[in-house]
Order: sequence, then structure tokens, then C-alpha cells
Amino acid sequence: MHFTVLGASGFIGRALLAGIRGQGYQVLAPGREEISRWPDALRDMDLGHVIYCIGVTADFRTRPLDAVEAHVCVLKRLLKSGRFTSLTYLSSVRVYAYAGSTREDSELWVRPDSLDALYNLSKLMGESACLQGSKRARVVRLSHVYGFDPASPDFLSSVLQDAARTGKVTFRTSPDSAKDYISLKDVVELLPLIARDGQYGIYNLACGMNLSNQELADMLRDQGIEVEFASRVARWTFPRIDISRLKSQFYSPGRTLARDLPGLLNEYRRFYEG
Repeated sequence: MHFTVLGASGFIGRALLAGIRGQGYQVLAPGREEISRWPDALRDMDLGHVIYCIGVTADFRTRPLDAVEAHVCVLKRLLKSGRFTSLTYLSSVRVYAYAGSTREDSELWVRPDSLDALYNLSKLMGESACLQGSKRARVVRLSHVYGFDPASPDFLSSVLQDAARTGKVTFRTSPDSAKDYISLKDVVELLPLIARDGQYGIYNLACGMNLSNQELADMLRDQGIEVEFASRVARWTFPRIDISRLKSQFYSPGRTLARDLPGLLNEYRRFYEG
């Protein structure tokens, strides 16, 4: 048994590659140049269990066409010409933005005029291509993944970068804004299990609990960080993610940002001190 990690140079793919190799499995990690030669380069390759981590995340609003290429076009070539045991496509819990439920089988809604529409639509097209294009494909809707990532412009990484570098953080979204955060370590542990043993077409991979900005601010203050909220800021709240399917077949992720934040902040501090 072997795996292929696509997007192995990214935050999740890099950790996943190391984690699977650490379990003793052979892992292929084709780079962008090799992937650009698909489908020709695919014809003689046995990819094993493929985990598709290719994506555009934090900067998707400024790179909309790159998002479509990453989430749909490369995937199409893989589905059409690739030989694999299974294919696990990483989507996002962002697709639940206007949904009445976060169960995997719930109906989803998209507002084409919203800033997130192209991202969500491209992810949903990728999901649909997988589920309709191969019986061996499945989808994992990932929550907001946290871990040490000092180059990331994502919200939480930016907060921790400011906290470690200056000792001060200014939140530009409201105190009651909230979302679900899942540890990169839990993601690395669970994704290969889902790829190998998943019985359903779609899984939510999340903590299952939301954490508010106010709670995050209080945690930072406990670590000696000066925190303030800017005036007249926007409010965003993501729905609580249903992880009952994940728990029924596998297990509930055990790590929480509340527990991990002190150690994570210290990683950022050491990075800037070094």
C-alpha cells in the first residue's frame, strides 16, 4: 500500500507527507512541473491512495482563476487519466456558509455576488467531479486548520505572528465572531484513515466546537499579550460543524486550540527570536 500527496509543498500537504512517511508508508509527491505534464505523465503511474491537497486558500480573492485551476482543472485531468486505489479531495467547511445544517448530506446554497462565491463554487465543483467521476473518490470538508505556519496570511496565523513579534494584537472583526479550528496534527492523523477506510462519500473534518474572538483574546491576554478590538468592525460567524459521521466511523479530534495555544505561541516567539 502506498500514498500520493498532491500539493505536498503546502501547509497541509507538507505535514501530511512527513506524517505518512513517518508511519513507514511509501509516499509519492509529484511537484508542479510533473503535474503540469498530466495527463501524459499519468498513464504509467499507480498512485495508490491519493490525497488531493492542491488549493488556493488565503489569497483566493486576488487569484480567482488560479483557484479554479487548482480546485477543478488539475482534478479533472487526474479523474480522467489517473490510476488510483482511492482519491480523497480536500474541500472546506466554508461551503456551509448559507446552509441550514452542517451535516454532510445537507443542501448547500451559494450567493454568486458574495466575495467567497467563486471559492465555494470551485470547491463544490471539485466535490461533484469526484463523487460523479469515480466510485473510489471521497470528499473531506476541512475546518480552519491551525499549526505553526509563520508565512501564512490566514487570520489565526496573522494574529499569532503579531502577538509573538510585537506583543500586541488588534482584532479587526468583532469579539463575538467565531469559527471552528482543528489541529494540523489531527488532520495528519485522520486523513490517511479516511483515505484508506472511508465508507462515505463526504466527511466533515473539524473540531466540532466554535471558538470566538473574545475567547481567543482572553487566551492571548493570559499569555501576556496586549489585545484590543478595532471600532466598527465586521462580524463573521461560521455555523457549528457536525462531526457525528467522523466520530461514528473513526473518532473525534482530541486537540483544541484552547489547549494548544500557549505552546503554539511559544513556537512563533522562538521563530522571531531566532
